[in-house]
This record gives sequence, C-alpha cells and structure tokens, in this order.
Amino acid sequence: MAPTTIAFHHFGCKVNFAEASSISRQFRDRGFELKGHHEIADIYVISTCVVTAVAEKKCRAAIHQAHKLNPNAKIAVIGCFPELKPEELKHMEGVDLVLGNAAKYNLPEELEKLKSHDYHGGLIQGINENSGFVPSFSYGDRTRSFLKIQDGCDYYCSYCTIPLARGHSRSDTIEHVISSAREIVKNGILEVVLTGVNIGDFGRQNGENITGLIRALEQVEGLSRIRISSIEPDLMTDEIIDLAAASQKIMPHFHIPLQSGSDKILRAMKRKYRLDLYSDRVERIRKKLPWACIASDIIAGFPGESDDDFRDTFNYLEQLPVSYMHVFTYSKRENTLASRISEAVPDKIKKERSQLLHRLSDLKKRSFYIQNKGREMNVLFESDNSKGWMHGFTGNYIKVKTKYDAALSNKIRKVILREMDDDGVYIIE
Repeated sequence: MAPTTIAFHHFGCKVNFAEASSISRQFRDRGFELKGHHEIADIYVISTCVVTAVAEKKCRAAIHQAHKLNPNAKIAVIGCFPELKPEELKHMEGVDLVLGNAAKYNLPEELEKLKSHDYHGGLIQGINENSGFVPSFSYGDRTRSFLKIQDGCDYYCSYCTIPLARGHSRSDTIEHVISSAREIVKNGILEVVLTGVNIGDFGRQNGENITGLIRALEQVEGLSRIRISSIEPDLMTDEIIDLAAASQKIMPHFHIPLQSGSDKILRAMKRKYRLDLYSDRVERIRKKLPWACIASDIIAGFPGESDDDFRDTFNYLEQLPVSYMHVFTYSKRENTLASRISEAVPDKIKKERSQLLHRLSDLKKRSFYIQNKGREMNVLFESDNSKGWMHGFTGNYIKVKTKYDAALSNKIRKVILREMDDDGVYIIE
C-alpha cells in the first residue's frame, strides 16, 4: 500500500519556516511521503502569513491551487491567517481544517479526527490560544537551520497584526535552546539563524537575555556559525555588537528594522526609538565591524506620510551606511491603530515611493558588494543545483556562486571575491 502523500506550502517569516519544518518532520517520521506543493498530494498544508494584504492574497491563491490540483485532497490551513479570519477560511472551497498557531503542532492528530466527523466546511481549532512557547527548528530543508528562540510581541506597533495573531512575547530557555542546537549539529548543520518575532526580548520572563544565550551557543561544539535575525533598534545593545565583534562564530550580519526616516512617522507608528538611536546603532556596528552587512526594513506610504516626510526618509537612508533595505508598501490591516488614521496615501503615490526605495536599496547593495571586492572570505555552500551552479554566502551575507560540485555542499571554504555576474552575484572559479 502506497504511503499517504502530504505537501507543505510555507509563507512568511523565518519563524513560520522553522515551525512548518518541525511540523513536516512529524509526518515524515510517521511514514508520510513529502511532496512539493506544486505536485499531486493527498493532503495539502498551507502555512500562512498575514503581515500584508499581499501575503493574505498569496495564501488564498495557494488554497485555490491545492484544491485545483486535487479536488479530493484534504486541505489544512494553519498559522497566523486562521488567528485573524478563521470563519472566512472555514468557508473557502476545499478547506477541511483551520488551525491557529497553538493548535497547528497537533496537525497529525487533528487530521485523524477528520475521518470521524461528518461535516460541511472546515473545522476550526485552537484560535487565540497563544500562551505557551513551542520550540521549533528547521533542518533538511536548507544548509542553515532556523532556530526559533522567541514568539509573540508586546510592542503593538500601530500598523502590525502580529501581536494579534501570535500573542504576547514569550521565550524558550537557554538550556533548551542549547539542547536544540546540539541536535541540529548532530544532523550535520553548521549554521543556525536565531529567529523569533522579537528576539531582542528573549528571556525576559525567565530572568535570562539574548546575550547570555549567544555566549552559551558559542560554546556548542561543531556549531560554526551563528546569525542573529531581525532585532529591534532599542534592543540592539552595545553588548550584542561587542560580542559579535569579538566572536569567530557570530556572523557580521545584522537586520535592524527602521520603518521610517521621519521621527514624526515613527511616533505615529508607535515605534520605541527615534532616528538618533537608530543612527547610533548603525555607527557603532560600522566602527566595531566595518565590513558587516546591515539590512533595514522600510514601510512606504504609511498613513499621514507627506511628501516632506518621504523626502526625509529617502535622504536619511541615502546617507545612512546600511547595506540594503527590505521595502514594504504600507498595507492597511484590520483592527490596528493605523487603520483608523484618515490621511491615507493614494496607492499610486505609495507605489512610486516604494519603487524609489527599491532602487536606492539596489544601489546600496551593489555598492556594498563592490566594497568587498578582492577580500578573502569564508563561504558556506548550499546544496542547490541551479542550471549547473551552486550558491553560498559569506559571513557578511554576500552571495556567491560556483560550478556545481556535490562535495562542496554544506562545506565552508575560503574564497576571494573577484568578479560579479550581471545579477550582482560573485562568481567563484
């Protein structure tokens, strides 16, 4: 008898990816055959995101696609979208199961329950039950492992639905994170990426902190690389920067959300810092780690953002020594404070501002890559084979490619950055 087939389609952040990877392993361990989400499967699992309206639209499209691929398949929709709009999902054609963030870890058991139910429309389970911390990490999906250390957020920025979808801030313990890291290393993974919704808040409820965690991770034998994912400017302490500067394991790669280059807009966004603090954090990193990659997040077209406010943002970013930006066009989200602000920026202007920021980001990234030309760097190679090429990343997150060689997969090698292709990727001979 052929094994039951299951396909996962993941959307959203690294936290979501780590969680979906952990859930998929439950099925693999139970004898299921994992399929790609574009393939015919008996069960489809859509792991959702609601950070923008575009993300929601993609999740809906994935549900429609799964139902079209196999109208007889069971479809489970899990994660943040169910937390906010469970009834809408329940009545979508083909949806059998709607699980919130807490209930999704019981997906195998919930799918079993479906067999004994006579019903019309999707069953809803575990909505608004986000109180405990559930550890997760990925492996087998990529060369790096995304290691979830924290969940939820207490910041309640005026544009963001994540606290509504994931609940209050809570963390794993240092002891348990180290145990997970050791398991990751046993599976041959050399690099972990510390992930969470607000990782700078790690350990607050346990009397611990992220610097204590990082120091402990540095002692894990066999763990070669530690990356710190997105961390709020007000939680990016001198100690974290100094730790990275003194470490051989902490990668010189920082992701610090900015969201606006206008103090007026930062106040309206309910952000917990102003531009002087952000500038100070970037300057300290550049002083301690001149070659570090510094990424930023920017929202274009927040309600009330005037032409002058946008000009301030653009000019601020133009002179700021960040390496590139993740640019998001503002998306109105229900039940947020920003959704009540009446001075909406027209869609056409939001799009124009977003395009200008994208171009600025591309210029900054190209400049950062050129500044690193001629340097000798350590690269961790991925296992992909893309038209005869494989890719890897330096410690400061510069992408390189070389002719595919299976022996290089998941290996760290010294390379010299000499020549870039037309896409701005360094070619390694």
